Amino acid sequence: MRKALLALITIMGFVYIFLIPEELLGAKIVFKLVPMTLIILYAATNTSLVSPLYKKIVVIGLAISMVADAAIYWFMAGLATFFVAHLFYIAAFRSARRKSVPLIAAIPLVLYGLFMAYWIAFPQIGSGDVVLGVAIIAYMAVILLMGWEAIRTRLPLVIIGAFLFICSDSFLAIDRFVTPLPARDALVMVTYYAAQVFFAASIGSQFVKLSPDKEKTISR
Repeated sequence: MRKALLALITIMGFVYIFLIPEELLGAKIVFKLVPMTLIILYAATNTSLVSPLYKKIVVIGLAISMVADAAIYWFMAGLATFFVAHLFYIAAFRSARRKSVPLIAAIPLVLYGLFMAYWIAFPQIGSGDVVLGVAIIAYMAVILLMGWEAIRTRLPLVIIGAFLFICSDSFLAIDRFVTPLPARDALVMVTYYAAQVFFAASIGSQFVKLSPDKEKTISR
């Protein structure tokens, strides 16, 4: 069943991205939500090997993300809803956190956040749209914190998913505020759906203890 769900997610994602015209807004929103509905079902049917709490919080995060998918057509509403979804992902990843990760590992995330703030958020503030600029900075902070907490889980599926989510949101921000991107829908949505699939699949990740003081993470 789970393999069939992955196939359906791929097919319906393709239909939404490449076959539904932008002019049909109602149909576009409906078909956008179908892959997320299937991803939530995929997560719900996945055996929880991290913890039941982790599975519950990830599923809630996926559900809120699905709401945000529709709300993003009204940009600020979508941004706020995705912000809440990331808070749930952060909580889930913290519940699955293993051994500590050196803070130096966070430097690339911090540098990337500063660069994106300078490139995208500060020009909005400079042009007088302070609320939008501050909202973008707050959102970048929460998604980068999500990425950091993903790294601290040491779960490969979570880390890949977080990286893809950051890429998806970066493509969206660049297209909206800097310059139109060729194949924008494909860039944004393929990375977005893939990120959510990785989060859903991470529910089946497990930890294998190698010794009393050493732990290795493997993915199932």
